[in-house]
Amino acid sequence: MGQNSKIVLAAALAALLGVALSIWLNPPAPLMRTEIGQRALQDVLAATAPTPPAGLAIARRGQPIPTLELPGLDGRLMQLPQAHAGRPQLINLWASWCGPCIEEMPELDRFAGQQGDQGTQVVGIALDDADAVRAFLERVPVRYPILIDAAGPADAGVQLGNVKGVLPYSVLVDAQGRLLKQKVGPFRDGEIDSWAAQ
Repeated sequence: MGQNSKIVLAAALAALLGVALSIWLNPPAPLMRTEIGQRALQDVLAATAPTPPAGLAIARRGQPIPTLELPGLDGRLMQLPQAHAGRPQLINLWASWCGPCIEEMPELDRFAGQQGDQGTQVVGIALDDADAVRAFLERVPVRYPILIDAAGPADAGVQLGNVKGVLPYSVLVDAQGRLLKQKVGPFRDGEIDSWAAQ
């Protein structure tokens, strides 16, 4: 491939990413609330993402997610998806400094509160400092477990398919631990119910 072809290809990829991010960041972005739109956005983000570290397991749709072992705010380790085996799981990546993450937390909490012992288990993974998360949760408590991870090229979000590190990011995992759906961006009021329906 010649130098000019490489420049044209890089420009085309940058344009696609720009269009995708523009659509996503400028609500109401109805396309991004569809499964087709989310898949297209994931493809664009993956095509422009840096290469993850060699040997890092990254979740793929229809395949089991890699085991994630992360501490909760109490310091106890939890393994996902094993900790909630036999139940679907909605895993949400967020940070206390992320405005869209904070906006969707009441919706995640509402959904989690309706699930009971057999419904979908919501789990939050904060890519953040544990003290900042504790302080935030004192003001905005939630009824689902929160785990902590450090943001970086091999964090839990990357392993769950969010190779660009965009927050918030959610995945739906079935009762057998397989990745069913991915969502970049916040949930709107009432959106989780239909999104999490399998």
